[in-house]
Amino acid sequence: MELAKITSKGQITIPIAIRRLLGLKDGDKVLFVQEGKKVVMMNASVEALLEAQDAFSGVAEEMGLKDEQDVVDMVKDIRAERSVV
Repeated sequence: MELAKITSKGQITIPIAIRRLLGLKDGDKVLFVQEGKKVVMMNASVEALLEAQDAFSGVAEEMGLKDEQDVVDMVKDIRAERSVV
């Protein structure tokens, strides 16, 4: 458990152990999410990436992409189609 003090301007310094745990560095944004009576702080960039992963979950299987070579082949096909136009 870590403790931080709030300044008169509502600012806090996030303890180093928490910054390391969340992978936060200078300039990063943090996300505050209310969960019942608790508020959880997250690395906003990581959370956005996880949401994107969830949104695309299963899409590769639906498209018949089984491995990296399938993706490379698909990209080549798309580029070939675009160069014709």
